Amino acid sequence: MAVDPKRFLSDLFHAAIESAQPEKCIPKYLPDTPKGRLIVIGAGKASAAMARAVEDNWEGHLSGLVITRYGYNVPCKSIEIIEAAHPVPDEAGLAGAKRMLKLVSDLSAEDTVLCLISGGGSSLLPLPFDGLSLEDKQCINKELLRCGATISEMNCVRRHLSQIKGGRLAAACHPAKVINLLISDVPGDDPINIASGPTVADPTTCADALAIVERYKIELPARALEVLESGVGETPDENDLHLGSVETHMIATPQLALEAAASVAEKQGIPAYILGDSIEGEATDVGVVMAGIAKQVASHGQPFEAPCVLLSGGETTVTIKGNGRGGRNVEFLLSLAVALDGQQGVYALAGDTDGVDGIEEIAGAYCDPSTLQRAWGKEINPRRSLADNDGHGFFEAIGDNVITGPTLTNVNDFRAIFIDAV
Repeated sequence: MAVDPKRFLSDLFHAAIESAQPEKCIPKYLPDTPKGRLIVIGAGKASAAMARAVEDNWEGHLSGLVITRYGYNVPCKSIEIIEAAHPVPDEAGLAGAKRMLKLVSDLSAEDTVLCLISGGGSSLLPLPFDGLSLEDKQCINKELLRCGATISEMNCVRRHLSQIKGGRLAAACHPAKVINLLISDVPGDDPINIASGPTVADPTTCADALAIVERYKIELPARALEVLESGVGETPDENDLHLGSVETHMIATPQLALEAAASVAEKQGIPAYILGDSIEGEATDVGVVMAGIAKQVASHGQPFEAPCVLLSGGETTVTIKGNGRGGRNVEFLLSLAVALDGQQGVYALAGDTDGVDGIEEIAGAYCDPSTLQRAWGKEINPRRSLADNDGHGFFEAIGDNVITGPTLTNVNDFRAIFIDAV
């Protein structure tokens, strides 16, 4: 059976996104009706859709507040939705974070807090430590995004410069019971790295954060450096009594999304192999490695025979050196295309499952054996575009950007490489 590579890969991408929709994941994790109140809070690109799913499946009274990215609002009846900026925080996020902290500051042991957290929540909950301004927070965020730090490293620094992250929001809920429903967008699905873990214990320290700052030579405001060096920014750990009533459930993950895509491929008669759900590293390096594997399959039938599709997830990084319109998925894909150099029978799609790769409303892109040739036909130098971190500009010029609009979920990066039998 002949396969249209572009449509096939697009089907896999959408299957991954669909598997992580809150309306499918939320219902089975809802708690029993508490004796007191049910307060719903949350933050992230999927949080509004998660809130709607809670309302649609909850029979009793509830109230609450969640913060989502601009354009990701899903209207709710009893839960207030605030929109704020991502990936660089703004005043709307700051005001929302203050209100959320106040909302949970006077609860009883009979109350339950249902916390809906998904990727993007870290930037949407910007409540800087005392003495730091929102402008300080914005500058620190920009430096973290540019320096090539991993998501785990970025979140470690953010937690120790915040009044709400790293378990502090959960501590504020005490003595109420806290139930976390998390949609993971991070390698390894560690709850502390999803939105910088506002409602889970933090195993890291100010010293860890300071080491990351020194490693990447990040310039911090004087007050931020003081908070880390003095240890005053330490966060609640697993021994903190204020976190004694916290329960956490991972309701959607990159692995589950990859398995959903693999199932669709196999139903079409194409064997699918998941290479990993938590692949990290520089996007360009990952592209070169994946190209090498694809070439081995295409040329030698090792380690798998064509036709097949190679699936992977995780979160790569981009150390910005150019002035282009980048994103880690298109950076990976352009690197892959350059390394494949027109290899026959190899097609690929890479995209962010939240619909936004980098800071543009573009999910990712598609490449095939003609990608480089078509670019040269438009007098575009692929290697120069890669060096300039201009993946979006490159794929837009040849008509291969992938645009989904807001997906209302986020289980991180999706990469699929289809190797056809030639």
